[in-house]
Amino acid sequence: MSKDLLGTALLLVALVISTEAQSLKGRILDQSSSPIIGAYIIHNESEHHAHTNESGYFVLVGVNSGDSLQISHIGFETQIFVVDNLSKEVTFRLRESAINLEEVVFSQEVNPVSTLSRIDLKTNPVNTSQDILRKVPGLFIGQHAGGGKAEQIFLRGFDIDHGTDINITVDGMPVNMVSHAHGQGYSDLHFLIPETVERVDFNKGPYNADKGNFATAGYVNFQTKRGLDKSTVSVQRGSFNTTRSVGLFNLINDSKSNAYIATEYLASDGPFEASQNFNRLNLMGRYGITTEDGSDICIIASHFTSKWDASGQIPVRAVASGQISNFGALDDTEGGYTSRSNLALNHTKQINDRLFIKNNAYYTTYDFELYSNFTFFLEDSVNGDQIRQRENRAIFGTESQLTYNGILSEGEYALQFGVGLRNDDIRDNELAGTKNRDSVRFVTQRGDITESNYYTYINLDLYLKKLRINPSLRFDYFTYLYQDQLTPAYDPNSLSAAVVSPKLNFIYTANENTQIFLKSGIGFHSNDTRLVLERPNNESILPRAFGVDLGGNFKVLPRLLMNGALWYLGLEQEFVYVGDAGIVEAGGRTARRGVDLGLRWQANNWIYLDGDFTYSYARSIDDEEGNNFIPLAPRITTTGGLSFDKNGFAGALRARYLQDRPANEDNSVIAEGYTIIDLNGSYSFNAFNVGFFIQNLLDSNWREAQFDTESRIRLANGSLESSPVSEIHFTPGTPFNFTGFIKFTF
Repeated sequence: MSKDLLGTALLLVALVISTEAQSLKGRILDQSSSPIIGAYIIHNESEHHAHTNESGYFVLVGVNSGDSLQISHIGFETQIFVVDNLSKEVTFRLRESAINLEEVVFSQEVNPVSTLSRIDLKTNPVNTSQDILRKVPGLFIGQHAGGGKAEQIFLRGFDIDHGTDINITVDGMPVNMVSHAHGQGYSDLHFLIPETVERVDFNKGPYNADKGNFATAGYVNFQTKRGLDKSTVSVQRGSFNTTRSVGLFNLINDSKSNAYIATEYLASDGPFEASQNFNRLNLMGRYGITTEDGSDICIIASHFTSKWDASGQIPVRAVASGQISNFGALDDTEGGYTSRSNLALNHTKQINDRLFIKNNAYYTTYDFELYSNFTFFLEDSVNGDQIRQRENRAIFGTESQLTYNGILSEGEYALQFGVGLRNDDIRDNELAGTKNRDSVRFVTQRGDITESNYYTYINLDLYLKKLRINPSLRFDYFTYLYQDQLTPAYDPNSLSAAVVSPKLNFIYTANENTQIFLKSGIGFHSNDTRLVLERPNNESILPRAFGVDLGGNFKVLPRLLMNGALWYLGLEQEFVYVGDAGIVEAGGRTARRGVDLGLRWQANNWIYLDGDFTYSYARSIDDEEGNNFIPLAPRITTTGGLSFDKNGFAGALRARYLQDRPANEDNSVIAEGYTIIDLNGSYSFNAFNVGFFIQNLLDSNWREAQFDTESRIRLANGSLESSPVSEIHFTPGTPFNFTGFIKFTF
C-alpha cells in the first residue's frame, strides 16, 4: 500500500473515531433504580434528541463538552445537565413528580401506549390482583370459581375464556398455558403481586412480531420493579372476613446493584353462604446487578400457592324459585388447588452506540387441580356430574433479541432480530368424574403432553422524517407429542406444524400533538395438542388471525389527550378444545370489527378524568344470518372515572359498564350487562398511609360470569327435574364490599 493510501486510510479511521467520540451514552433510572423507558433527552444547542430504550439506555450524537442537555419524562422532574466528559457513560436518577399532561409529546420512537399506561398507573394505582388486567382499556374480566381460578377475559369482541386470544407475559415470561387441563391459553396471573408492578405494556391486535402464540386480540406484558427506594408493609381488613397483608422489603439499592423481596397473603370467606375458605400465598425475590462491562443481569424467583372452595355457576331457575339465594349453591364441594414456582434470568447490554442485546431464560413448575359441576345431574342422576381436572407441568424457555440502530441519508432505522424456544412438559393431564372430591367414578382422559414452540422474527423500523414504517416477519414451528395413559401400550402420537406471520405498520407523527397510524398483520393462536392430533389439518392446528387498525393519538388541548381506532379482525378457524368435556367445540370462520375511543383529561394540577369506550361487532361467517352470533362476545363496554391527589389526600371514583350480550348463536338467550361503581380514598402522613376501597358502591345485583348451559338439578323436595333445562347459569358478582388498610413505609 502506498504512503498516500495509507495516510488517507488513517485519516478516515481518525475521522470515524472522532465522530464516534462526539456521542454521549447514558442511562436514566428512577429513585428505585428502575429504568425509565421513553425518557426524552434534548440537546439544547442543536435541538437533536434521543429516547431511552427498554433498559433506560440512550445514545445522543453530536454532543460536545460543555453542551447542555434537558432530560424529561412525564411523572418526573426535569433535569438540566452540562456535559463535562464524553468518555464515560452517565447515569441520571429522576425524581418522581405529579403527572402533568402538558408534558406529553408524541414522537416516532415512543409508543403512546406506554405513556398512557404510566398515566393510568400513577393516577389510579393497582389495588387488587384483578385490577392488574383491567389496566388495559376495554378489557373486562370475570371470576367464577371461588377466587382461585384464572379470570375469564373479554376484549375486542372476544370471550377469550381464560386466555385463548391474548398473549400475557410477566417480565418476558409467558403466563398462558398451552394444552391446559381446563382450557387452551389458561392464564392465571395470581402469582403476580400487584404492588410490584412497575409498568403495563400492551397493544391490541396481531401487530407485534415479538409476540407470537395467542396474540390475536392483543398482548399484555407486565414489568415488575427493578428495585425499591424504600420498604413498605401494609395490612388490609374487609368484608366477608377478608384479610390481606403485603410486604415489600428493600435489601440493596445502589448504583450497581439492587435487590428486594415481596410477600403477599390473602384469606377470605367470600360473600357466599358456603364459605370459600380461600387463601393465597405469594413470595417473590429479585436481584439485579450492573457489571463492569455494562451488562445488566437480573434474577427473579417466585412461588405461589392457592386453595379455595367454590359455589359454582348456579341456574337462574333455582334462584327464581327460591330454592337457593343469589349466593347459594347446588354443589358446594367445588373448588381447587394450584401452585406455581418461577425462576427467570434476564440480561441486557448496550454493546456499543448502535447495538443492543436482550436475553432471557425461564423455568416454571406448575400444579393444578380443579373440581367443577356445571350440569349437576344431567349425565349421572345418582352421583352427579362433578368433574376433576388436573395436571402438573414444567416449562422451559429462552429468547435472544438483538437490535441494531443505523443512520440513513433520509433518517434512521432500527433492525431487530429475535430467536427463541418454549417447551412444555405436561404430566398426568386428566379429566375425571368425581363425587365430593374424593371418589373417582370414571376417567375420561389421562395422558402426558410434550409441546415445543421454536420461533424467530425480524423487525425493521424505518424513521423517515415524520413517517415510521414498520415491516416485520415471524416464523413459528410447533411439535406435538401425546401419550394416552388409558391405552395399555406405549404408542405416542406426534405431529408438527409451522406458521408464518407478516406485519406492516405505518405511524405518521405530524407534530408533537398529532399521530396517525395504520397497522396490519397476521397472528395466530395454537390449539390444544389433543385437538391437533385428532384433527390434523392446518386450520385446526394454528388458526390465523388477520387484523387491521386505523387510528390516531391526539393532544387536543394542553391537558387533554384523546386516542381512537377503527379495527377489523378475522379468524380463519375457532375450533376450541373444551377441557370440561374432553371434546372439540366446532367453530368456523369469524369476523369482528369495532371502534376504540379513549380520553385522558387533567382538569387542574390534582384532578384527573379518564374514559374508554369500545364497540365490537362479532359474527360467525359460515353460519346463516340470525344464527351467527358469537356467544358472550361483548358489544359495548365503557370504563372511566375521576381521581385526585392533593396535600396527602388521594382517591378515585370509578365505573365500568358492560352491555347485554348474546349468550347463544341466535341471540335468544341474553347475558345481562351491568354497571359497577367503585370508590377508594387514602391519606398519607409521615410514614403512614391509611385508606379504604369500596367495591360495588351502590350494592348492585349483578352477574359476573354467565353461560347458557343445559343442566338437570335436584329440587328442594329431593326429586330430580323431569327433563333437562337450558338457560343462563351464573356466578353472582361481589356485593358492596368495604376494605380498610394501613401502610407503613420505612
